[in-house]
This record gives sequence, structure tokens and C-alpha cells, in this order.
Amino acid sequence: MKTCVVGAGAIGGLMAAKLSLAGNDVTVIDQGTHLAAIQKDGLKLIWEDGSEHVAQVRAVSSAAEAGPADLVILALKAHFLDQVARDIDALMDPDTIIMTVQNGLPWWYFHNHGGAHDGKRLISLDPTGILTRHIDANRIVGCVVYPAAAVTEPGVIHHVEGDRFPLGELDGSESERAGKLHDLLVDAGFRSRVLDDIRSEIWLKAWGNLSFNPISALTHATLVDIAQFAETRELAADMMREAQDIAEELGITFRHTIEKRIDGAESVGAHKTSMLQDVEAGRSLETEALIGSILEMGEMVGKPAPSIKAVYACVKLLNKVMLLEGGGVAVTRVA
Repeated sequence: MKTCVVGAGAIGGLMAAKLSLAGNDVTVIDQGTHLAAIQKDGLKLIWEDGSEHVAQVRAVSSAAEAGPADLVILALKAHFLDQVARDIDALMDPDTIIMTVQNGLPWWYFHNHGGAHDGKRLISLDPTGILTRHIDANRIVGCVVYPAAAVTEPGVIHHVEGDRFPLGELDGSESERAGKLHDLLVDAGFRSRVLDDIRSEIWLKAWGNLSFNPISALTHATLVDIAQFAETRELAADMMREAQDIAEELGITFRHTIEKRIDGAESVGAHKTSMLQDVEAGRSLETEALIGSILEMGEMVGKPAPSIKAVYACVKLLNKVMLLEGGGVAVTRVA
């Protein structure tokens, strides 16, 4: 399957490398030194066992250069999607599938939802409507990302742990294309399942995103540190309870308890969340996809979320300060 990965960062790069190494025709779209390194030396993947692999992917800087594909994986962070939406038609053939792998809740959440809010646009995720107008949601198959990875230097992806990519149609139906995507991922060495309720799986992952990511961004602590520190473990649990109240009003069923979800994060170990990595690198933060969208849904269903709201305010201000100052924030050892 001819695949174009838009954004060859931690997760996009991981997927692109594994798909290419499995023999698929893969193009990546990226920018700057990361793109230049991939063009020069290939896309290097260091797996959690220390093994190193180099995928010779085609690397370009624009959708126009990439051209049409059978599968387009949108692997950019949610707040950068508007930058590719205008040009996404250059990647489309009549039957092109779009797979979304963003953290947090997706802008298409209520497309083919079937509930009372069917078709509603989430303002926090698509404030101008550009994603709704330019990206055909009927092409989309949802996907939830469980692996942890990081870009350790230009052109190099370091896999930390995990290999699961469950996916599903937005309307919960079984489809031939979802089956093909499942097989593609499995053949590349990932684990995958086709789900009839992709939104419940999105919320299960979002539990960790909405709590551990912003707490780590504010404290510079790793997953295991947050989970083993009584006060932050309690804060994460409070945020998860508030999110669960909101989600259940929207018909979501959680198949794990909050404690089990926190234990799962703890078991990952001393991993820096993607938001903490962004803070240290001075990159803009995924505040809306991970937190703001949940507050918007809370307002829709009449469920207050004071703990989430307080953490959101702090992270949003941190993001503003970083952007105004043009720098990141990192803890450094002092003499």
C-alpha cells in the first residue's frame, strides 16, 4: 500500500520506518533539519531492545511533492493540522484513506457519531472550520497510538515501549478498508485490532493524555515519578474522574479502572511525556486536543471539571510564556 506519513516525528517516524522496513512504498513529509537528515541518511529507528534499523523512505517537504497515496497518515500534532489541510487534496486519489494518529480527542469526534451531538464541530479543535472544510471525514479511519517514542536527533527515532495501534471506522461499522489497515500494521510488526467503538478507545488513551501530559509539563517529572508521588497521583485520578463523568454522558464505556490506567502509566517507567518533551524543546503545546476539548465537551453535557480546568489554565499560560519568550524550559543540574 502506497503510504504518505505527514509528520515524521516520534510516532509518524516510527510508523513510517516500520512500514518501509516491511516493504511498503513510504513517503514522509517533514521540514528543516529532520527532513534534511532523512533525505541524506534515511530514517533511523532504534528499537527498545537497542537494535538499529535504517529505512530508506522518500522524504519531501510538501504535499505537492509527495503526490497521491493509498493511505495518508496524519501524524502531526493536532494544532498543526490546519497547516496541511489546505493542501491535502494533492495527496488524494478517489479511494485514499486517511488515518489520524493525534493525541487527545480528534476534531472529527462527532462526525458519524449518531448521538445527540452528531455532526457538531468542536471549536477548541477546529476554531476556523478549516479541518472540517478541507479534510473529508468520510475518508477517515480513527486510530489510537499506544507506543512511546522520541526524536533523539534529526533523522533518528528512539522507540521506548509499546506496539499497539487499535483502529476503527467512525460509525462503528466493519469495512474492507479497516481490515486492510489492520493487516498493513500487523505485517509491519505492530499489534492492531479493528474496533466497533473507536471513541471509547480514544477516551481510554485520553485519560492518560489529559492528566499525565500536563502534570509532567508543569513538574518536569516522568510517568513513574508522577504515579509514585502521592499528591500528583491523586491529582491525576481526580482529573480522570472528571473526564469519565463527561465521557459517560456521551455514551462512552471505560473497560479499565482509573487505578489500572495509572498503574499502566507507572509501568512505562521514567518516560518523558510528549508534552514535557515539547516544553523542553520550546515547541507549542497540545493544550486543546489534550485538555481544552474535554472542557468544551464538559460544557456541552453540563459536567464541571475543576481539576482539569485549573491544570489547563496553568499549562495554557506556560505555553503562552514559552511562545512569547521563544524558548523552552528544562531542569538542569547545578554544581
